[in-house]
This record gives sequence, C-alpha cells and structure tokens, in this order.
Amino acid sequence: MRILLVDDETLALERLETLLADVPDVEVVGVARDGEEAAEQIAALRPDLVLLDIQMPNRDGLCLARALKARPDAQVVFVTAYDQFALAAFDVDAIDYLLKPVEPARLKLAVDRARRLCVIRAPEPTFESAEPEVVHEPYSAPFWVRRPRGLVRVEIDSVAWIEAARDYVLLHTPNRSHMYRSTMDALTPRLDPASMLRVSRSAFVRREAVVRVRRRRRGVLVLELSDGAEVPVGNTYTHAVSREFLQVYDDVD
Repeated sequence: MRILLVDDETLALERLETLLADVPDVEVVGVARDGEEAAEQIAALRPDLVLLDIQMPNRDGLCLARALKARPDAQVVFVTAYDQFALAAFDVDAIDYLLKPVEPARLKLAVDRARRLCVIRAPEPTFESAEPEVVHEPYSAPFWVRRPRGLVRVEIDSVAWIEAARDYVLLHTPNRSHMYRSTMDALTPRLDPASMLRVSRSAFVRREAVVRVRRRRRGVLVLELSDGAEVPVGNTYTHAVSREFLQVYDDVD
C-alpha cells in the first residue's frame, strides 16, 4: 500500500509517519504541505491512498478530493482536527474521516479499508428518488445514505460498528465508512439488541464482530473487532459488556 501524506503541519506529518511504521505492508512514498504540492505528488507518485488534511494553504483538502474523484486509483482518508467537515468529506467519496490526534487503531482500520478497496471495486448503486418506503421485517431495514448523485443502500448486517459524529453517525462496514444523519438515541430502535450492543454513549458494536476483549489499566475495557477496530467501552456500560464477554478477557495491556 503506497501512501502519500498531506498536511501543512510538520508535527502532524511526523506523527503519521511514526504511526504508519507500525502498520504492515505500507510505504510512505511522499509528503506534501499544501494542496497544490499534493496534486503534483499524486500525479507523479500515483499513491494508493492519500491521508489528507482539510484546512491547508493554496488549495484545501476538500477541493483536492473533488478533483481526485476522477482518479479512482487514489483513495482518500481525511485526517483533520475539525469534525464539522465530515459530511462534506463523505460527499467527495472519502473512505474514512479521522480526527486528530489520530489513534493508532483507527489509522490502521482506515488503511485496511483502503487496501481492500484496491482489490474490490464493486460499483455502488445510486438512486435518484427519495428514500424508498418499503416494509421490512423488524430491525432489517437498510440504511439509505445520501450521496451526491442520490442514495446508497447499506444493509444493517454489513455494519460492524457505529460511531457517533455529532448529528450524524459513521456506519463502519468492512470496506468503507458511511456518514448517516442520525443521533445515537434515534438509531437505537432500529438496531436489533440481539445483534448490536451499545458499549458507550458514542458506539454500538456487532456482537459477532468482537474477537477480543482487553482490560486496560484503570479498568477501561476495549473491544477489538474482526476488522481491526478497537472500541473503548464507556464506564456506565462496563458491567453489561463484561457480563456479555466474560469468557473472552485477555490480560491487562
């Protein structure tokens, strides 16, 4: 996986390089400090993945990502300190949106998604009409995610975990993340409690996606999922989660 880093802050670039050193089978092929330099580097180096800041001089990250939509060989993951650009980021087909300071597990998850998309490039169906009103079995209704050219169907069974993002949520599937307008509380009635477990105020996880449970120092539980994500458990949810996964604890980190 060939990666280009784009950020106008030297410390941010150095942190990303340090974190990527622990991700197997990746190569940082270059760095750029503004949008214009990044466009030149992308054309010259042809990276598989661009880790892209949003607010930069000369040409911002969103403008650059719009231009990259014509280059399906270059996937984009935004890395930014600002969460207010998340919806716009997914409108330009970003596969993930990471907030600084970037956590190592979230970065690895984003890289793994990009790696899979380099191999699997199934076209996404789009729909020009409003979200269809279809009768479904309880808890089986798909999510209809708004995209620039219409709607994309995301099956609930494909979602490994859900992460809050203010008035939106991120639906994390094995291949990419989707931005969906909802709060966590509004989402709760749509999720089958036999399949999806709420583990904090800001996260649901699919029970069958949990492959490991770790207890960090100070008693914090972390769920490791089959896609490599690590989801912390909120204090008020610790008892329910520990009862659920009592037999799969590992040692303290």
